[in-house]
Amino acid sequence: MKLRLLAAALVLGTLATPVSGQTPADPAAAFGVRESVRSIALSPDGRTLAYVQPIAGQGAALYTVDLAAGSDPRVVVRADGVEQRLGQCEFVGPRRLVCQTYGVSRVETQLFNVSRLVALDVDGTNMRVLGERDSGDQLYQRLWGGEVIDYLPGSENLVLMLQQFVPDDRTGTRMVRRGEGLGVVRIDTGSLRTTTVEAPREEAADYISDGRGTIRIMMSRVVSDATGEASNRVDVRYRRVGSNDWDALGSYEIEPRTRRRRAGFYPLAVDPQLNAVYALEKLDGRDSLYRIALDGSMRRELVLSHPSAEIDGLVRIGRSNRVIGATFATERRLVSYFDPALRQLVEQLHRALPSLPMINVVDASQDESKLLIRASSDADPGRYFLYDRATRQLNELMLVRPELEGVPLATVRAVNYRAGDGTMIPGYLTLPPGSSGRGLPAIVMPHGGPGSRDEWGFDWLAQFFAHRGFAVLQPNFRGSAGYGDAWFQQNGFRSWRTAIGDVADAGRWLASEGIADPAKLAIIGWSYGGYAALQANVLDPALFRAAIAIAPVTDLEITRSENGASLALFDFVGAGPHVREGSPSENAAAIRAPVLMFHGTLDRNVGVRQARLMRDRLRDAGRQVELVEFDGLDHQLEDSAARTRMLRRSDAFLRSALGIH
Repeated sequence: MKLRLLAAALVLGTLATPVSGQTPADPAAAFGVRESVRSIALSPDGRTLAYVQPIAGQGAALYTVDLAAGSDPRVVVRADGVEQRLGQCEFVGPRRLVCQTYGVSRVETQLFNVSRLVALDVDGTNMRVLGERDSGDQLYQRLWGGEVIDYLPGSENLVLMLQQFVPDDRTGTRMVRRGEGLGVVRIDTGSLRTTTVEAPREEAADYISDGRGTIRIMMSRVVSDATGEASNRVDVRYRRVGSNDWDALGSYEIEPRTRRRRAGFYPLAVDPQLNAVYALEKLDGRDSLYRIALDGSMRRELVLSHPSAEIDGLVRIGRSNRVIGATFATERRLVSYFDPALRQLVEQLHRALPSLPMINVVDASQDESKLLIRASSDADPGRYFLYDRATRQLNELMLVRPELEGVPLATVRAVNYRAGDGTMIPGYLTLPPGSSGRGLPAIVMPHGGPGSRDEWGFDWLAQFFAHRGFAVLQPNFRGSAGYGDAWFQQNGFRSWRTAIGDVADAGRWLASEGIADPAKLAIIGWSYGGYAALQANVLDPALFRAAIAIAPVTDLEITRSENGASLALFDFVGAGPHVREGSPSENAAAIRAPVLMFHGTLDRNVGVRQARLMRDRLRDAGRQVELVEFDGLDHQLEDSAARTRMLRRSDAFLRSALGIH
């Protein structure tokens, strides 16, 4: 795939909008193909681009491009996606990269994610696996391969890396590894010369560097006095400048599986210039951003809060991961920029790209003179640009979904509808391009999670069905994240009646507004959304005329224990009557609508046995059901051919079940 180099200066006005009107010969293939860019990075000198692109099956390839020479992309390395998969790649020097690789390991009936960090030159040579080497004498298998937490600006090819130390079980020799737990090492990614910066601690949960090579924050899991196991409480400590001692800073509690904080002080990043840490803490039940001095004074400053939304992250750029702003989502994702120059630049970009309002600074050269930009909208999957601050030139580099270039895509509108108890529920409505918006076949599409939410923007699944003539409503039901503790409630499983009630009310609203033909109303969901699609038909068997569940949770009792879940997961799902009442598999006889399910056989998030159980229970009840299994695929079905097959089968299923000709 060649890069598109279409120069356009901001001072000359706006970029032209692509001509629309094409209809893909095979819509399922056009929408089902994976995004052309899985990760993308700019070298510290701004001369080289590196990106990971999907290839056949679950595979991916790393490409590099010499931007200064204007050369074509070159394949550096490939991963077939079966034994090994390729994730995020970042530059650690002008000519060297670190990439995450991962896969799924099966031990008896349990599935485990396994990851490693691999360093290599931009031409694919000098490939090295980072971190402690595995040996036949180690006490247990190392699943997690580590994480780079500081790219050490000014030192070529060196990084600070989180590392999981695993001890040996040998005796009778001094040449044995004794350290155990999480620590930090400084490693030369070329020679693998390694120095321990923070000795391993069994209780350590995370460390935060200042971006200049000094560890300033440590998080530690607190051991329960009753059980002797790590509890859900995490203590946060910090170091003053020049000190090796740890001082108390705060603590927080986490929920299992979702890793959502229940309460407390959660650090995100250290600003070395201000000698302060940015952290999230609750204000009126919603996460807000604070800045706390690390000089011993504990001076606190509220940086950003919102009356109806949670602040959910920082915006950072460059090799030093400099904090430039914070982000949150209302009807749309917004960024509050702390850097005045970047705020002004983004405003200029908005004027230059009026049809692409979602603008993100993805990466930057070390001196921040060149910026890698992604711009997108609800009806444009996205484009990558390179911006030169010296010349003020904006060059379009790549399309996120070239297969959809020129295809008319649907606009997405934020809506609110009334639930049965009078609560107004936010959501997003996608109507077929050019439709009247009245009397349409329609789909309610609840999101996964449950501790997640939908946002305004391009969604390939919703856009496919809108392209095929369906109205699509994506509700942010109670139990969704981003709105605060009161909205999240006890989570979408414990509070399933409220969450699923909101989902069902989305279908009723579509019909009452005249948007949907009540006889042609369906529900589709993935993961927790698949659970919601099934359980909504238990709650109101007459509402939906067809249900599609992708990788669905179907049995809460199984969910509490599958894949070696910890005791903490029992607390997340909970115990009591809701476990049976809230399990679609336990209430299959109540479902009247025909059901279509899809599931990967290597799904570690939700085991395929849950879909198989649901199929068997529906068959036993005499209901119409079909399960399509994808051998060797995981929860996300990361395979363009599989996704294409899923879309094609789903479209045919809906047209048959809803009587659409």
